Formats: sequence, C-alpha cells, structure tokens
Amino acid sequence: MLKDFSKVLTFLTVVRERSFSRASAKMGISQPAVTQQIKFIEEYMQTKLLDRKKNGIVLTKEGEELYRIAQKLEKCVQNTEKEIVKIINKELNFIISASYTIGNYILPSYVNDIKESIANEVFINIKKSNEAIDDLVSERADIALIESPNFKEGIIYREWMEDELVFFSNTPLPKYIKPSDLKRYAWVCREENSHTRRVMAEVFGELALSCSDDFEMRSVLSDSTAVKQTILKYPIDAKKQVIAVMSRFVIADEIERGVLFESRLKTKKIKRKLYIAYLKQDKHNAFVDNVVKYLQNIKIAHI
Repeated sequence: MLKDFSKVLTFLTVVRERSFSRASAKMGISQPAVTQQIKFIEEYMQTKLLDRKKNGIVLTKEGEELYRIAQKLEKCVQNTEKEIVKIINKELNFIISASYTIGNYILPSYVNDIKESIANEVFINIKKSNEAIDDLVSERADIALIESPNFKEGIIYREWMEDELVFFSNTPLPKYIKPSDLKRYAWVCREENSHTRRVMAEVFGELALSCSDDFEMRSVLSDSTAVKQTILKYPIDAKKQVIAVMSRFVIADEIERGVLFESRLKTKKIKRKLYIAYLKQDKHNAFVDNVVKYLQNIKIAHI
C-alpha cells in the first residue's frame, strides 16, 4: 500500500473533508474511485477504518492510528517534493492567468512569496475569467484564478476566497441603499458579459429591475480599473449622484483614504466565490501544488 501514496492521500482527504463526495470533488476523481481506494486500504489492513454517520465520516480506533501515521508520511513526501524542486531548479516562468480583480488587486501583494515557494519566476496574465480558463486548457498558463466557475472537463476547481460586491461613489452614500431607491442614481457599469454585470443582473432580476431598462446609464466600461477611475474623476452632479458596483478588493485603498464611499444593498450582501483552477494532469505537479497550497493559506482581512 505504501508504494502507492495516492491511496493514502485519498484516505487523508476523506478524513479531512468528512465526506466521500467532497473528497471526490477536491481530488478531481469520481466518488466510486474514492470508495474503491478506501475499500482497498481496509482489505489490505483487514480492518474497518471509517464509519459513515449522518453528520459525516467517523474514524474507528484503527482509522485514528492510520490517520496519525499517514500525516507523518504526508509530511515526509511534501519535504521530499521541496527537495526535488530545489534539485530541478528549472529556469522557467510559472504563468498565472487571472481575472482583472484578482490580477490587479489581490495577487500583487503575494507575487514575491509565490516566487519563493517554487524558486522560479512568476508571470501574470490579466484577462477575463473565461479567457484565463482558455489559457489553462491550451497550456498557456499553469493555473487560473477566476471570478466565475467556467466549468470544463479536465480541470480541477478549488474554492479560494470570498469576495463582496458593493455600491460606491465619489460622494458620500448611505450605509445601506433600499431597493426602491436604486433608480435615484445614475450608473457607471461593466459590460454585459462581465461576471460582475451578470451577478448584478441576477440580483436586480430578483428585485424586478433591469440595468438597461430601469437605470440611467452614464458609461459602460470593459474592466474594473476603468470603472473605478471613471467614478473617481466624475464631476459632482447636483441632480443625480453617480454610482457603480465593484469588488471591495478593487476600491479598498480609496475607501480607506476617504476618496470613495461605499454602500450595500439593504436586503442582502452581494457575495461571490473566487476560484483556483488547474489541469487534472497537473494535480501531482510539484510547482502547481506548491503555488495552490500557498494561495489557499492566504488570509486576507477584508469585508
């Protein structure tokens, strides 16, 4: 069994996720394959390791012992991988394709640490989420960081961090905006095929509102930076305040400096997940694995 560490890794993942289905999704393999690997380990050890309960997986006494040993083995494998990476010391650019928000406003603070984690250069392509996935499929990128889960075969998607969309303006706003007051404002918006615009179309649809039919649109722009800069420089309109919707990551510095002002919808917080995506064929790639682990350990105090 120890000759095939993938089965040990499956056991560790099932225990940590407390679910065969969640372990299957996380590892990018089918649930029957997960079940078969656990069954193989139990038959090999001639003992039951896991019990399925209503609230998740529970380890037997023997399962607890194996989990303790497997954790030590995992650490040894990880340390070995790091040493192998040092020996390889490839002269390469590790390429990340990232959405506008992630590439411009989240990654810059962490690029140097990512470089250190793989001992190589890191290059970032900034583009729309669907284009970042296209880069991954065509192997023009090693990983993709995206705002919308554009699911395709052969790709593993991992939930990364949570983002929040807020209203903002260059003049003070109330802490919360009532749905009935949304028509009072003039709008600067993202283009229709952007993820931000699609999320807001769903939110407004629940309120029986339409961006194009119910709101006064002053500008429609192609990326988040353009929207922010337009609002920052927009002339103060005494008749109608101009607002936009954007990720809090994008406007965090300006909010802190007091040059932009944020507000939320009275009825709900508008949140979305950001995702890490990489090819299934790269799930054992030491460079990809190190970068993914580093990204998943990032803790950002926001929202």
